[in-house]
Amino acid sequence: MPLSRVDPNSPHSLLLRGWHALARTPVMRQVGIQVASRVDPFLLKHSGGRLRVVGPLPTALLTSRGARSGELRENALLYFHDGDDVILIASSFGRDRNPGWYYNLMTHPHDARLNDEPYDAVEETGAESDRLFALAVSLYPGYADYRRRTEAIGRTIPVLRLTPQR
Repeated sequence: MPLSRVDPNSPHSLLLRGWHALARTPVMRQVGIQVASRVDPFLLKHSGGRLRVVGPLPTALLTSRGARSGELRENALLYFHDGDDVILIASSFGRDRNPGWYYNLMTHPHDARLNDEPYDAVEETGAESDRLFALAVSLYPGYADYRRRTEAIGRTIPVLRLTPQR
């Protein structure tokens, strides 16, 4: 399934704005944590990218090599494009730790695959991280909620740039 191009600045339909409001509720945050994070990789893989619990949000299947185990891991993640690169936000729904896939990519940055296409990963910092995070909030306003949660506990949400391997 090819990775669809996602412009974080594209206008949101009324349906998508409604989905954003629903997805930002405490109940749906828990659905994301407990259900979508486990079910969406399977749904994406077996439906050719057509089905997912997160509804109309742009979602890709990330395959990474486990930081400690070396085994391949799959995660369904929201994404958007910045030029030819893909941007991932390691929000972990605003929890107190970075998601496991973040550590996998930092340990094995050349083993990233999005929808089976190879990428190299690097963490963005400083002004570039701030700019990309603002774009992420444009794509899905729930990222602002996650940032408030993590700032309150002293965690900074990493922003990752995945560059297509040539």
